Parts: sequence; C-alpha cells; structure tokens
Amino acid sequence: MTAVKKIIAQTPILGKLAKTIYFRLRGRDGNPFPGSSTYWESRYRSGGNSGVGSYGLFAQFKAEVINDFLARRDIHNAIEFGCGDGNQLGLIRCRSYLGFDVSANAVKRCQRLFKSDRNKTFRLMTDYGGEKADLTLSLDVIFHLVEDNVFEHYMRRLFAASNRYVIIYASDSDDNPGDQPDHVRHRAFTGWIQRNLLHWKLVEHIPNRYPYRGDYRTGSFAEFFFYEKAP
Repeated sequence: MTAVKKIIAQTPILGKLAKTIYFRLRGRDGNPFPGSSTYWESRYRSGGNSGVGSYGLFAQFKAEVINDFLARRDIHNAIEFGCGDGNQLGLIRCRSYLGFDVSANAVKRCQRLFKSDRNKTFRLMTDYGGEKADLTLSLDVIFHLVEDNVFEHYMRRLFAASNRYVIIYASDSDDNPGDQPDHVRHRAFTGWIQRNLLHWKLVEHIPNRYPYRGDYRTGSFAEFFFYEKAP
C-alpha cells in the first residue's frame, strides 16, 4: 500500500467521498482505472465470467423471479442490456430475446452458447439501433457503471427501449466504501428514476433471498425493482 493510500484508509476524517474519489481515479493497484467498458472487455478476454451473481443460488433465485414475472404479465419478448457470458440467460424462459453487451468477447460467448436457438440474438451495445420490446432487463449491471455519463446514458436507453416493463436487479444505495473494487459503484438509482423518468412507476420490489452479510459468495446487496410505463 502506498503512503497516500495508507493515510486515506486510516483517516476517518477524510470520509467516504475522498476515499472513493482517490481509489476511483487511481485504482486498487495504484494505476488509473481504465473505465467500465474496458474493464469488462479485458475480464472476458482473459477468461473471466460474469461473476458470482450469475451462477449458483443467485442465478436460480433471479431466474425464478423473472420467469414468474414473465408468466404473470404474459410477456414474450425482452431486451437485456448487459447480457454478460450468458449463463444467467440459460435459466430464463423467454420466447424472443435480444441481448446487448459492451464486451465483444461476451457477445461471442453468448453467440456460441446459444447458436442453435434462433430466438436469441446478441449484439454489441454500440450496435443498438433503437429496438424495442415489452420488457427490458438490467441484471447486476447498474453498480458496475462507475462513470456518471455512462450511467445516465444506460438508464435512459434501458427505459426508452421498453414498451411496458423494466426489471432492474441492483443495489439501491449511494454507500460506497473506499475499499470496494474499482469496477463497483453503488447508486441510489430509484431516486434518479423518480426525478428523471416521470412516466415510469415502481410497481414491485423484491428483496434478495440471500442478503449480503459480509461474504459476496453467499449474499448479495442486489434486489429486484419492477417498473411499469404509465398509460
């Protein structure tokens, strides 16, 4: 640990904001953080996956909730912004699916994984062309959008692409401890939606079946938020 990082970590008076700014600019290893898109492209290129949230008990929980919503609301088509490596998608029952991601490697993985499924299509986020669906999905994505402009652009696209519903699975807090990973930034996004997207209303909220209690492998800070477009 460098002398500056040690002082920041051990000096409470600097507060969360100073710690967050320093670590965001310099990164955990002392080097500048490359940005959220570059981070994920590098992660998938080196053989990494979408993370623990898309596997095991978390993936099962998310699939149960989403599949139930699809059935109850009679939804047959969906767009996901941040499809990742496709492991989570394998558990979701949707007739027509279009997935976007910032990583070309993630898109290629999904295309290989679902090559025999004609109802699933995958593209780079930069290739989004205004497509719409009855439902748009954002699963474990928002707290990885560390840049403000990236967050706002993503949120506006997420809602603009939906004709009826939006499902978000994320944390809803501005609490960002200085020692968290560079690629994580928690945001109180429900307040942002309330202020900026006036034609959308929160219709359902489901807490995590496995709440975070200090170990990210057994608990998550993400919860489900369901939005409906006002008539």
